Amino acid sequence: MLRKALCTVVVALCFVAPLLVQAQEQYLDVTIVRVKPEKNADFAVLAKKIAAANRKNNGDQWLAQEVLYGEAYTYAFVSTRADYASIDKGNDAFVGALNKAYGKEAAEKMLHDLDNDLVWSRTELRKRRFDLSRKVPGSAADYAKLIGTSRVLRTTAVHVRPGHVADFEALLKDTKAAGESNPNTQPMLVSQVVEGTNGTVFYITGLRSSLGGFDNNPTTKEILGEEGYKKFLQANADNVEKTESMILRFSPELSNPPETIMAAAPDYWQPKAAVATKPKAKGVQPASQKQPTQ
Repeated sequence: MLRKALCTVVVALCFVAPLLVQAQEQYLDVTIVRVKPEKNADFAVLAKKIAAANRKNNGDQWLAQEVLYGEAYTYAFVSTRADYASIDKGNDAFVGALNKAYGKEAAEKMLHDLDNDLVWSRTELRKRRFDLSRKVPGSAADYAKLIGTSRVLRTTAVHVRPGHVADFEALLKDTKAAGESNPNTQPMLVSQVVEGTNGTVFYITGLRSSLGGFDNNPTTKEILGEEGYKKFLQANADNVEKTESMILRFSPELSNPPETIMAAAPDYWQPKAAVATKPKAKGVQPASQKQPTQ
């Protein structure tokens, strides 16, 4: 079902965030899909219809992202969850919205057709690591504004060697402390996969309002200093098995964002549908321009 392919890199909070934010959004329910190149247009049409049905019928909520740099024709969908029980609630809301919009039989066919557009799909449940994240907004409203005003994000998946999780966490905490004392650094959001992958994987994510936001940021060496950077490199070599990085852009047409995020940039998150107009026949005046008959 498209709930497996359309309810889904990325976003975490730190321990300094208020308890309200922590309690409401402990987990990220993530799906990443690779679309067959020749089916990309078909996939987009179906995904837009599914997002529209959930927007109109109080369905599940998610943010969609499309890979700009990384594996082509790849999309990520992320929903926030308070706990495991809320995953069921989100799934039920998703299916209910589709059934209400299109009818059960048509909805099932739509999901089946969407599955046929995919090369592969992967689902993960990630827990936000508040204690490892950097410069997270201090209120739920400010956090929603950060997400809502962002347009692109860079996320790095870090695969930690078996038995080295504590050492890697210590490395992130040192980097976090140094980064938060530097006035030129931006938020760094960390989550950890708890379901759906082999081994231990952390996601480290930065959000920006444009690709230009990734220019002129302090380097790790500048943040940690010469000696700190040497320790960082050694700890990285000892504790990290591999890393994978990609840059994605948010796709509002394929999303059903929470109201707080939508409110941060309503014109962006609620794109207006194009209005189709019929071409005018040659030599025929519009009704408003015709001369009145006597």
